[in-house]
Amino acid sequence: MKVNHCPGTLAEGFSTYSRTCLKHVFDSRKVSHVLPYEAPNSNQQTDKLFEDNQQRISISGVQEKFSVLLEKNKLRLIKEGEQGTHILKPIPHFGRKRDQMPANEHLTMQIARQIFNIETAENALIFFQNEAPAYITKRFDVKPDGSKKAKEDFATLAGKTPQTHGEHYKYEGNYLELFELMKKFLPAYRIETPKLFKLLVFNYLFSNGDAHLKNFAILETPMGDHRLSPAYDLLNTRIHVDDSNFALEEGLLPKHMAQTTIAGQFKILAEKVEIKPKQFNQIMASMLESSEEIVELSNASFLEKSTQRNYIQDYHYRLKQLQKINS
Repeated sequence: MKVNHCPGTLAEGFSTYSRTCLKHVFDSRKVSHVLPYEAPNSNQQTDKLFEDNQQRISISGVQEKFSVLLEKNKLRLIKEGEQGTHILKPIPHFGRKRDQMPANEHLTMQIARQIFNIETAENALIFFQNEAPAYITKRFDVKPDGSKKAKEDFATLAGKTPQTHGEHYKYEGNYLELFELMKKFLPAYRIETPKLFKLLVFNYLFSNGDAHLKNFAILETPMGDHRLSPAYDLLNTRIHVDDSNFALEEGLLPKHMAQTTIAGQFKILAEKVEIKPKQFNQIMASMLESSEEIVELSNASFLEKSTQRNYIQDYHYRLKQLQKINS
């Protein structure tokens, strides 16, 4: 597998992981970017499942995930009773350009972290012995001693389960309700509100149409209270599935508030969650710049060239929609 960019940070001039990546993703251990395994076999049957359920598919929910453990400087699949340190997501069995999904998620997470300073789960690309890529992410809910931090996703906070709200439970409602849940469960919700708002703008900007209730969570802090967890499962879903602008059925706001442009809806949302106009303008200004760096990082990514072009086109289209904020 010929590599000329770090499969973690995408920095140029590396034939394996850079020291920065090893430090953040693998606790500074010298881990190889090639796993000691062949890729899992692909399965034609799931393609059919994906097509049938295209309107409401959860990429994260249906995608196969494996729990792996970092032992000394090697990664291996966990055995029964062990707690994994990392989650491995190989190429899924469904979707358009499915072989591009690991690189798509990796690039989107890197853009969030490197360009927009959004706190994300530590992540990298890794390769099976047949050179097939997989996305790997370090678990942020596992302490160094292997015990788990308390983590609750927003579906749990909202009291929504398949039993109470049916199989599409995690797609119900609107994003304003996430802020109401934070207000209820997080004493420091005023600090966390702009972070969540910025993440929603990011999801729109990068066509993440699968940001459902289980893809947001709160996490226990060392002080024993809770905060918003690092962002996870960020990717341009439009490359793989025909989805809508927002994962939640009502979109950003309840229907009666949403009779305006997307840019206008973000403005209303900011008012409703008490983000002051000055702070709102700062967030939007920061999210609407850096397009050159985004193109550079996309071109350095492990996406194939045609998918890089799709990715950048989708971003530029959404950017134009958000630039109508003052029109």
